[in-house]
Amino acid sequence: MTQDPYEILGVSRDASADDVKKAYRKLARQLHPDVNPDPETQERFKDVSRAYEVLSDPGKRAAYDRGGDAFSQGFGGAGQGFSFTDIMDAFFGGGAAGGGAQTRGPRSRARRGQDALIRLDVELAEAAFGVTRDLKVDTALRCEACEGQGTAPGTKPVTCETCHGQGEVAVVQRSFLGEIRTLRPCAACRGYGSIIPDPCRECSGDGRVRSRRTLTVKIPAGVDHGTRVQLTGQGEVGPGGGPAGDLYVEIHVESHPTFTRHGNDLHTTISLPMTAAALGTQLTLPLLEADLPASSDDSSETVTTYDLDIRPGTQSGSEQVVRGFGVPSLRGGRGDLVVSIAVETPTRLDPRQEELLRELAAIRGEEQPDGKNEAPHKSMFGRLRDAFQG
Repeated sequence: MTQDPYEILGVSRDASADDVKKAYRKLARQLHPDVNPDPETQERFKDVSRAYEVLSDPGKRAAYDRGGDAFSQGFGGAGQGFSFTDIMDAFFGGGAAGGGAQTRGPRSRARRGQDALIRLDVELAEAAFGVTRDLKVDTALRCEACEGQGTAPGTKPVTCETCHGQGEVAVVQRSFLGEIRTLRPCAACRGYGSIIPDPCRECSGDGRVRSRRTLTVKIPAGVDHGTRVQLTGQGEVGPGGGPAGDLYVEIHVESHPTFTRHGNDLHTTISLPMTAAALGTQLTLPLLEADLPASSDDSSETVTTYDLDIRPGTQSGSEQVVRGFGVPSLRGGRGDLVVSIAVETPTRLDPRQEELLRELAAIRGEEQPDGKNEAPHKSMFGRLRDAFQG
């Protein structure tokens, strides 16, 4: 086996550093053990890697060109090795010219803060028509003493002596390929590249402190239970005085004694005496707007009641729909108010009332009702099924 690194890589003696690297990349892609696991190919891959170790180092290459024995200590001998980054460069094309490793560099102390979530209890009318609330929020804020830098007044971070400001250190490991060098975050500075020798006493070097503040939140009309209102940049300030996250206000709608909400529709139930349901009547129905506080700034008169006409012969369980008196939609428009009728049957009658009812039953021929059974109401799909089967 030839020991000439130029012949091993297949380059001329006046080849540039870029030509040497290109030749190594080409051979490494062909001979890497993951691609060709047979023993002969692995040995050749070792030769190629060792040859590249010599020709990529200007000092070793110059010594070999002067007639020295570049392999006198053996391939991958003491004090020699190749960077794991070089192997990755062969496959992914990274790294700087000349075979030097390209590091990620120190990471910034300033990072984005976390999002925060709080729950806000509102009444049904407030959720339907909107409300403005003042909320007390306990979150991390930028430390004013050090302006988020984390250093005591008059001081500043110093360069880490372990990694010399790079934020990374090289770790060498032996393998069948020789010595492989990998880069890891510096443990002394935690990858920042600098150390704070005198941290701020207010924030202990974090660049932020916890504090309670008051926010004015405008809840739009039409929100529902579980809706989240996003307040951009009102969450936790990040470490090192980094940008704040977002604050989410989750709406919790309290139950209402009269109305229930189904989508954008409101449902309510009214009770009617048997006589009113039979003869028909008119009722003054309170609306959800009646729960809103009076506002002196609103010159227009808010409608808080609705005159509902009850048709004669209204049955218990029937519904009447009042258009446009439901909950406003977030996208515009408004739902309906659905009124369910519950007809009350008297349970206690005095002698005169009982006499009148018996007289009415006699007139209507209802003294002995037959109580015949009726088929339950069929759905549309049931009627279609019967039509096809018939």
